[in-house]
Amino acid sequence: MLLKFHRFFATSWMAAACVGVVGVGLYMVYCWKHRRGNITTPVSVNYHFTRKCNKVCAFCFHTEKTSYVAPEEDMKRGLRLLKEAGMRKINFAGGEPFLYPRELAMLCRFCKEELRLESVSIITNGTKVSKKWMEKYGQWVDVLGVSCDSFNEETNIAIGRGTGNNVEQLFKIRDWCRELGIKFKLNTVVCTLNWEEDMVITIEKLDPFRWKVFQVLYVEGENDAEDGEVHLDKRKRNAKKLLISDEQFKTFCDKHQSLDSFVPEPNSLMASSYILLDEYLRFLDKGPGAEKHSRSILEVGVQTALTEIHWDQEAFRERGGVYDWTKDVVGGDPEGCCSLVDEKLSW
Repeated sequence: MLLKFHRFFATSWMAAACVGVVGVGLYMVYCWKHRRGNITTPVSVNYHFTRKCNKVCAFCFHTEKTSYVAPEEDMKRGLRLLKEAGMRKINFAGGEPFLYPRELAMLCRFCKEELRLESVSIITNGTKVSKKWMEKYGQWVDVLGVSCDSFNEETNIAIGRGTGNNVEQLFKIRDWCRELGIKFKLNTVVCTLNWEEDMVITIEKLDPFRWKVFQVLYVEGENDAEDGEVHLDKRKRNAKKLLISDEQFKTFCDKHQSLDSFVPEPNSLMASSYILLDEYLRFLDKGPGAEKHSRSILEVGVQTALTEIHWDQEAFRERGGVYDWTKDVVGGDPEGCCSLVDEKLSW
């Protein structure tokens, strides 16, 4: 009888222990799956890997204050850290990223082939984009955005972007994108020089899948220079004379809101709704007050660096920060790239 009791007790104890271990295990799995609830997920990141540019746009809010470009291994390590933190889309910007065509190609390929990101995007002024580069490396690009603030060459010259063939180059790039299945996008900054312009007809002809229209943004430490400083240092900008009122921005928007591709961004949505990474792999905060930056993600990691700046996630969602951002597959197997935005990202 006593032996049976001991056996029963031992069996019961072992069963209870097993239940306890399983319970602890399930709790740990639950915590692991939900650990992201208390941290920030950098879904979409703008990586300004260079500040160098071949144009002098008067309202530029990311000016050529340095010529630094991080070593390839540092850029790759930083991008991998971002991927591990939840990044789904990367946008390479500058400066002018096509001033470094080899590095840009390397970054695009790494993000699509190694990191398997849903979207690789580039924003450029278009002047250095070539058909040869597009045909060779476009397979790793989902979205190509071109900055275009006016279809009036005199206005472009006054802004600092004039070349003599802006519109012609835009149509060439649009055609290359169509041939390669790359989504063609336009960015326009609305300022005192173009807020009255009617761009409807040409935008309809260009037919971008997305036309981002920004209210010119004033950033202390970037485009707040005085005229004398601008003359002494070509890298500095003075955007004060280009600032427009909310009403002027609304006037421009009202004129163009019928276009399907039209996506307006007033200052209230733009300032802190982007996760910006600079050439030193630091997050930037271009919100109210002087521009601030975090420590490098290579030194402190993504999560710690994100706590050192302000990212307005509500504004990110409100401006449509997540959209159909993967390229259209042309005559091939879509395997290897994401053909649809992850449903979990469609808030």
